[in-house]
Amino acid sequence: MRVSSRSDYGLRALIELAGHHGSGPLQSSEIALRRHIPEQYLDQLLTTLRKAGFIRSLRGPAGGHELARAPADISVLDVIEALEGSLSPVSWLDDPPETTDHPHQCGQRQIWERIRAATSEILASYSVADLLEREPQATAGRYSI
Repeated sequence: MRVSSRSDYGLRALIELAGHHGSGPLQSSEIALRRHIPEQYLDQLLTTLRKAGFIRSLRGPAGGHELARAPADISVLDVIEALEGSLSPVSWLDDPPETTDHPHQCGQRQIWERIRAATSEILASYSVADLLEREPQATAGRYSI
């Protein structure tokens, strides 16, 4: 499995928001600057993350984005599935037998299913809070200018 920039940047944004959880919203320009994410791309990702229920967006001069749930309640698996879709290493694995021309009883099927299951299990075992803890400067209000 290769993680796209979409998931990488989406997780970066959520980690940034997790570091400020409970301290009010952050503007997208601030997230983009701190996490080295192109701002226009970040805006697209934030829309997807909002629709998936991970963040809420507030309008106005004091507005911005904040987590809609506790960082410990957001699994890496849920984020990647929201941003990428299926984790299946081959596209036909998710298709019902009647809609694909690939034989569903082929010799490859078991290995691809095991890879998908193992990947899902590992990603589900980590939360955004876990990723924040692994940051070198993982303390609330960690930024100073």
